Amino acid sequence: MYKVVFFDVDGTLLSEMDRSLPLSTKEAVEKLIEKNIKVVVATGRPYNLCEEFKAMGIDTFISANGAFIKCNDNIIHKSVISRKTVRDISSFAELNGHGLSYFTELFAMNGLGIDDERVMKALKETLSLTQYPEKMSSLLEDVYCLCLYADEREAEKFLIRFPTLRFERFHGYVMNVLEETEVSKSTAIKRVLEHLNICKSEAIAFGDGGNDIDMLEYVGLGIAMENGDERLKQKADYVTKKASEGGISYALKKFGII
Repeated sequence: MYKVVFFDVDGTLLSEMDRSLPLSTKEAVEKLIEKNIKVVVATGRPYNLCEEFKAMGIDTFISANGAFIKCNDNIIHKSVISRKTVRDISSFAELNGHGLSYFTELFAMNGLGIDDERVMKALKETLSLTQYPEKMSSLLEDVYCLCLYADEREAEKFLIRFPTLRFERFHGYVMNVLEETEVSKSTAIKRVLEHLNICKSEAIAFGDGGNDIDMLEYVGLGIAMENGDERLKQKADYVTKKASEGGISYALKKFGII
Protein backbone atom coordinates (compact mmCIF):
# COMPACT_ATOMS: atom_id res chain seq x y z
CA MET A 1 0.00 0.00 0.00
CA TYR A 2 1.35 3.39 -0.96
CA LYS A 3 1.32 6.08 1.71
CA VAL A 4 3.05 9.06 0.10
CA VAL A 5 3.37 10.59 -3.38
CA PHE A 6 6.18 12.96 -4.37
CA PHE A 7 5.54 15.34 -7.26
CA ASP A 8 7.92 17.42 -9.32
CA VAL A 9 6.31 20.72 -10.37
CA ASP A 10 7.13 22.10 -13.82
CA GLY A 11 6.18 19.64 -16.54
CA THR A 12 4.71 17.26 -13.96
CA LEU A 13 2.09 18.86 -11.73
CA LEU A 14 2.02 21.82 -14.11
CA SER A 15 1.49 21.49 -17.84
CA GLU A 16 4.60 21.36 -20.00
CA MET A 17 2.75 23.59 -22.46
CA ASP A 18 1.84 26.67 -20.42
CA ARG A 19 2.65 25.85 -16.76
CA SER A 20 -1.06 25.77 -15.88
CA LEU A 21 -2.48 23.26 -13.38
CA PRO A 22 -4.78 20.78 -15.20
CA LEU A 23 -8.12 20.31 -13.47
CA SER A 24 -7.68 16.53 -13.45
CA THR A 25 -4.35 16.94 -11.63
CA LYS A 26 -5.86 19.25 -9.03
CA GLU A 27 -8.70 16.78 -8.43
CA ALA A 28 -6.26 13.86 -8.22
CA VAL A 29 -4.19 15.62 -5.54
CA GLU A 30 -7.36 16.43 -3.59
CA LYS A 31 -8.39 12.75 -3.74
CA LEU A 32 -5.00 11.66 -2.44
CA ILE A 33 -5.33 14.05 0.51
CA GLU A 34 -8.90 12.84 1.17
CA LYS A 35 -7.56 9.26 1.34
CA ASN A 36 -4.90 10.35 3.84
CA ILE A 37 -2.11 9.67 1.37
CA LYS A 38 0.65 12.20 2.01
CA VAL A 39 1.40 14.56 -0.87
CA VAL A 40 4.85 16.14 -1.12
CA VAL A 41 6.12 18.65 -3.66
CA ALA A 42 9.72 17.97 -4.74
CA THR A 43 10.98 20.77 -6.94
CA GLY A 44 13.96 22.76 -8.06
CA ARG A 45 11.92 25.90 -7.39
CA PRO A 46 12.56 28.12 -4.38
CA TYR A 47 10.14 27.64 -1.50
CA ASN A 48 8.20 30.87 -2.03
CA LEU A 49 7.20 29.86 -5.57
CA CYS A 50 5.12 26.96 -4.23
CA GLU A 51 2.24 29.01 -2.83
CA GLU A 52 -0.42 27.69 -5.22
CA PHE A 53 0.20 24.16 -3.94
CA LYS A 54 -0.26 25.18 -0.32
CA ALA A 55 -3.75 26.34 -1.31
CA MET A 56 -4.45 22.76 -2.47
CA GLY A 57 -3.75 21.43 1.01
CA ILE A 58 -0.14 20.30 0.45
CA ASP A 59 1.99 20.98 3.54
CA THR A 60 5.34 19.35 2.81
CA PHE A 61 7.83 20.86 0.35
CA ILE A 62 11.22 19.78 -0.91
CA SER A 63 12.53 22.90 -2.64
CA ALA A 64 15.81 23.97 -4.28
CA ASN A 65 16.30 20.36 -5.47
CA GLY A 66 16.47 19.11 -1.89
CA ALA A 67 18.46 21.86 -0.21
CA PHE A 68 15.48 23.18 1.79
CA ILE A 69 12.68 21.02 3.24
CA LYS A 70 9.66 22.25 5.14
CA CYS A 71 6.85 20.19 6.68
CA ASN A 72 3.88 21.96 8.26
CA ASP A 73 5.93 25.18 8.34
CA ASN A 74 8.71 23.42 10.25
CA ILE A 75 12.14 23.29 8.63
CA ILE A 76 13.27 19.65 8.72
CA HIS A 77 16.42 20.16 6.68
CA LYS A 78 18.43 22.95 5.11
CA SER A 79 21.74 22.86 3.29
CA VAL A 80 23.21 26.34 3.58
CA ILE A 81 25.88 27.50 1.16
CA SER A 82 28.75 29.16 3.01
CA ARG A 83 28.72 32.95 3.03
CA LYS A 84 32.23 32.95 1.60
CA THR A 85 31.08 30.95 -1.43
CA VAL A 86 28.06 33.22 -1.89
CA ARG A 87 30.29 36.31 -1.73
CA ASP A 88 32.95 34.86 -4.04
CA ILE A 89 30.49 33.63 -6.69
CA SER A 90 28.58 36.91 -6.50
CA SER A 91 31.73 38.96 -7.02
CA PHE A 92 32.91 36.80 -9.92
CA ALA A 93 29.46 36.90 -11.56
CA GLU A 94 29.37 40.68 -11.25
CA LEU A 95 32.91 40.99 -12.61
CA ASN A 96 31.92 38.95 -15.66
CA GLY A 97 28.42 40.40 -16.09
CA HIS A 98 26.42 37.25 -15.39
CA GLY A 99 23.00 36.93 -13.80
CA LEU A 100 22.90 34.98 -10.54
CA SER A 101 19.85 33.97 -8.53
CA TYR A 102 19.66 33.24 -4.81
CA PHE A 103 17.33 30.69 -3.20
CA THR A 104 16.59 31.74 0.36
CA GLU A 105 13.02 31.10 1.54
CA LEU A 106 12.37 33.75 -1.08
CA PHE A 107 13.89 34.26 -4.52
CA ALA A 108 16.11 37.12 -5.63
CA MET A 109 18.78 37.93 -8.21
CA ASN A 110 21.96 39.98 -8.42
CA GLY A 111 20.48 42.65 -10.70
CA LEU A 112 22.44 41.54 -13.78
CA GLY A 113 20.90 40.25 -16.99
CA ILE A 114 17.72 42.25 -16.67
CA ASP A 115 18.04 43.31 -20.32
CA ASP A 116 19.34 39.94 -21.53
CA GLU A 117 16.59 38.07 -23.38
CA ARG A 118 18.33 34.77 -22.58
CA VAL A 119 17.92 35.41 -18.85
CA MET A 120 14.28 36.44 -19.16
CA LYS A 121 13.53 33.44 -21.38
CA ALA A 122 15.15 31.12 -18.85
CA LEU A 123 13.20 32.65 -15.94
CA LYS A 124 9.97 32.08 -17.82
CA GLU A 125 10.80 28.53 -18.87
CA THR A 126 12.11 27.38 -15.50
CA LEU A 127 10.00 29.34 -12.99
CA SER A 128 7.14 30.81 -15.04
CA LEU A 129 8.37 34.31 -14.17
CA THR A 130 7.68 37.11 -16.62
CA GLN A 131 9.33 39.89 -14.62
CA TYR A 132 12.88 40.16 -13.37
CA PRO A 133 12.95 39.32 -9.61
CA GLU A 134 13.97 41.74 -6.88
CA LYS A 135 17.66 42.34 -6.32
CA MET A 136 19.20 40.46 -3.39
CA SER A 137 19.30 42.97 -0.53
CA SER A 138 21.91 41.26 1.62
CA LEU A 139 24.41 38.43 1.21
CA LEU A 140 24.08 37.67 4.94
CA GLU A 141 20.89 35.63 4.54
CA ASP A 142 20.98 31.82 4.44
CA VAL A 143 21.27 30.77 0.79
CA TYR A 144 20.29 27.19 -0.09
CA CYS A 145 21.03 27.25 -3.79
CA LEU A 146 22.57 29.55 -6.37
CA CYS A 147 21.71 29.56 -10.06
CA LEU A 148 24.17 30.84 -12.62
CA TYR A 149 22.86 32.16 -15.93
CA ALA A 150 25.43 31.17 -18.56
CA ASP A 151 25.77 28.91 -21.58
CA GLU A 152 28.38 26.13 -21.78
CA ARG A 153 31.13 28.39 -23.12
CA GLU A 154 30.42 31.21 -20.67
CA ALA A 155 30.30 28.82 -17.72
CA GLU A 156 33.81 27.49 -18.34
CA LYS A 157 35.46 30.34 -16.47
CA PHE A 158 33.31 29.59 -13.39
CA LEU A 159 34.23 25.90 -13.46
CA ILE A 160 37.90 26.83 -13.63
CA ARG A 161 37.65 29.49 -10.90
CA PHE A 162 35.60 27.28 -8.51
CA PRO A 163 36.78 23.67 -8.99
CA THR A 164 35.40 22.44 -5.65
CA LEU A 165 31.80 23.51 -6.35
CA ARG A 166 29.16 21.49 -8.21
CA PHE A 167 27.72 23.09 -11.33
CA GLU A 168 24.67 21.15 -12.52
CA ARG A 169 22.97 22.27 -15.72
CA PHE A 170 19.21 21.85 -15.80
CA HIS A 171 18.41 24.34 -18.57
CA GLY A 172 20.23 25.53 -21.65
CA TYR A 173 21.11 28.79 -19.91
CA VAL A 174 20.93 27.95 -16.18
CA MET A 175 23.08 25.92 -13.81
CA ASN A 176 22.64 25.07 -10.14
CA VAL A 177 25.67 25.95 -8.02
CA LEU A 178 26.01 23.67 -4.99
CA GLU A 179 28.57 22.86 -2.30
CA GLU A 180 27.18 19.78 -0.65
CA THR A 181 27.36 16.50 -2.54
CA GLU A 182 24.31 15.22 -0.64
CA VAL A 183 21.90 17.76 -2.11
CA SER A 184 19.52 15.84 -4.35
CA LYS A 185 15.84 15.01 -4.53
CA SER A 186 16.45 11.39 -3.49
CA THR A 187 18.42 12.43 -0.39
CA ALA A 188 15.65 14.87 0.48
CA ILE A 189 13.00 12.17 0.00
CA LYS A 190 14.96 9.92 2.37
CA ARG A 191 14.83 12.66 5.00
CA VAL A 192 11.09 13.23 4.50
CA LEU A 193 10.35 9.49 4.72
CA GLU A 194 12.32 9.25 7.95
CA HIS A 195 10.41 12.25 9.29
CA LEU A 196 7.08 10.64 8.34
CA ASN A 197 8.17 7.13 9.38
CA ILE A 198 7.28 5.72 5.96
CA CYS A 199 9.28 3.10 4.01
CA LYS A 200 10.53 3.99 0.54
CA SER A 201 8.66 0.95 -0.85
CA GLU A 202 5.46 2.76 0.19
CA ALA A 203 6.36 5.87 -1.83
CA ILE A 204 5.53 6.96 -5.39
CA ALA A 205 7.29 9.73 -7.30
CA PHE A 206 6.34 11.58 -10.49
CA GLY A 207 8.82 13.59 -12.54
CA ASP A 208 9.82 14.78 -15.99
CA GLY A 209 13.40 16.10 -15.81
CA GLY A 210 16.93 14.80 -15.54
CA ASN A 211 17.05 16.00 -11.93
CA ASP A 212 14.18 13.58 -11.18
CA ILE A 213 16.04 10.40 -12.16
CA ASP A 214 17.47 9.68 -8.70
CA MET A 215 14.06 10.40 -7.14
CA LEU A 216 12.21 7.93 -9.37
CA GLU A 217 14.86 5.27 -8.84
CA TYR A 218 14.77 5.67 -5.05
CA VAL A 219 11.05 5.14 -4.37
CA GLY A 220 8.85 2.05 -4.68
CA LEU A 221 7.14 3.26 -7.86
CA GLY A 222 8.75 5.82 -10.16
CA ILE A 223 6.51 7.35 -12.82
CA ALA A 224 7.78 9.54 -15.67
CA MET A 225 5.68 11.94 -17.70
CA GLU A 226 5.48 11.29 -21.44
CA ASN A 227 6.77 14.84 -22.00
CA GLY A 228 9.83 14.03 -19.88
CA ASP A 229 13.52 13.51 -20.40
CA GLU A 230 14.32 10.35 -22.41
CA ARG A 231 16.88 9.16 -19.84
CA LEU A 232 14.27 9.53 -17.11
CA LYS A 233 11.69 7.53 -19.06
CA GLN A 234 14.19 4.70 -19.51
CA LYS A 235 14.75 4.54 -15.74
CA ALA A 236 11.08 4.85 -14.72
CA ASP A 237 8.84 1.95 -13.71
CA TYR A 238 6.07 3.43 -15.81
CA VAL A 239 5.61 6.25 -18.33
CA THR A 240 2.26 8.01 -18.11
CA LYS A 241 0.61 10.54 -20.41
CA LYS A 242 1.84 14.11 -20.74
CA ALA A 243 1.20 16.51 -17.87
CA SER A 244 -1.06 18.55 -20.17
CA GLU A 245 -3.08 15.42 -20.98
CA GLY A 246 -3.90 14.46 -17.40
CA GLY A 247 -0.97 12.11 -16.91
CA ILE A 248 -1.02 12.40 -13.12
CA SER A 249 -4.65 11.37 -12.77
CA TYR A 250 -4.28 8.66 -15.42
CA ALA A 251 -1.39 6.93 -13.66
CA LEU A 252 -2.87 7.19 -10.16
CA LYS A 253 -6.06 5.57 -11.43
CA LYS A 254 -4.18 2.90 -13.39
CA PHE A 255 -2.36 1.79 -10.25
CA GLY A 256 -5.52 1.97 -8.14
CA ILE A 257 -4.22 4.76 -5.91
CA ILE A 258 -7.31 6.96 -6.38
